[in-house]
Amino acid sequence: MHIAMIGAGYVGLVSAACFSEFGHNVICVDKIKGKIDALKRGLIPIYEPELEALVAKNVEAGRLSFTDTVDDAVKEVEAIFIAVGTPSRRGDGHADLSFVFDAALDISRAMRGYTVIVTKSTVPVGTGDEVEKIIGNGSPGGEFDVVSNPEFLREGSAINDFMRPDRVVIGAHTARAREVMKQIYRPLFLIETPILYTDRNTAELIKYAANTFLATKITFINEIADLCEKIGADVQDVSKGMGLDGRIGGKFLHAGPGYGGSCFPKDTLALVRTAQSSGSPLRIVETVVDVNDKRKKSLVNKVKKVFGDKLMGRKIAILGLTFKPNTDDMRDSPSLELIPSLVADGAEVRAFDPKGMDEAKTLMDGVLWAENIYDAIRGSEMVIILTEWNEFRALDLKRVKKEMLKPIMLDLRNIYDPNEMANAGFQYYSIGRPPETV
Repeated sequence: MHIAMIGAGYVGLVSAACFSEFGHNVICVDKIKGKIDALKRGLIPIYEPELEALVAKNVEAGRLSFTDTVDDAVKEVEAIFIAVGTPSRRGDGHADLSFVFDAALDISRAMRGYTVIVTKSTVPVGTGDEVEKIIGNGSPGGEFDVVSNPEFLREGSAINDFMRPDRVVIGAHTARAREVMKQIYRPLFLIETPILYTDRNTAELIKYAANTFLATKITFINEIADLCEKIGADVQDVSKGMGLDGRIGGKFLHAGPGYGGSCFPKDTLALVRTAQSSGSPLRIVETVVDVNDKRKKSLVNKVKKVFGDKLMGRKIAILGLTFKPNTDDMRDSPSLELIPSLVADGAEVRAFDPKGMDEAKTLMDGVLWAENIYDAIRGSEMVIILTEWNEFRALDLKRVKKEMLKPIMLDLRNIYDPNEMANAGFQYYSIGRPPETV
């Protein structure tokens, strides 16, 4: 099939590459000419494992191409996916749908013949209805259907999530549109991937409900971790004991510094605003948003507790800047709360991240940027692990101790064993584990 993908950001580029790997002919369009020019030269604007090779393979095969002109992209296609950004709107927290509506208007002016317009961007309930109105008004008499097909991609494992998903959700109102979507996802039908057909509003809500539930699990276990620290329990054993219950499951029950990234912060807030506007507030989700925000802001207190509230002149190494490993995404990362607080209190911060350095440098001032792990650690009085990159899981502890002025580690991801760290001569602090084991 011939498909157009509007938006060459994270979701759009990954989806375009994977659809072309399915055998479809995909043209990816973005109005930012510099981005398209770079993609044509084989330069990928984001870091995602395996994405660069997948794009190159399908460009070479002639199945994937790029343009900065919507008219060129949508004229001869059977389906158009809208995969543009929906950031939180400043001032009220609602999702900013301006990019979605601009894409719908462009589509209305350029489409030819029956076309399925698919919203893949994360959008509030009712957005598909608005997109349908915009296209209908811009293309009177045009034949089209609007479908909701939310994405469920995890940064760092997006290719596998797309090619072998837990499920595909399709919100469509006509049999004709459902058949087009079935052909688009035919390779997944062949491997018996669960496909859920529903209406548009329900499909739009499924995405928000799923992300919000996962954010709630993270926030819940983080509060349990705080309780563990007060009463001398071990949050990792609590998580394991909970996760072995098949009704709960162990995923997203890992205590840490709070959730961040491109999805959970904006999606939880957008759902809160949608629910409030509908007169059916979600008190649990409101609390999740509040607790997570406060958690990230309070991280500096864990550092102050170690140093007796005096951070002036303290030399602190930060390992990990991105909100999670295997991505260069800095959006709403806990590092954006902790590091500026440390700097404001007079600490000397030296930081390193395998992929997030370039973006971090544009977001934070007063930070010394290290070239590698041990460059960051050298001469420090504390090393803080903020992101659980694999290269941080197997540090040469003898070398780390030798490089540091004081062997103090604050492990905000619980990737080391407290007893092993104590035996290695470290003053070790983690999340939700009792003082007597650290």
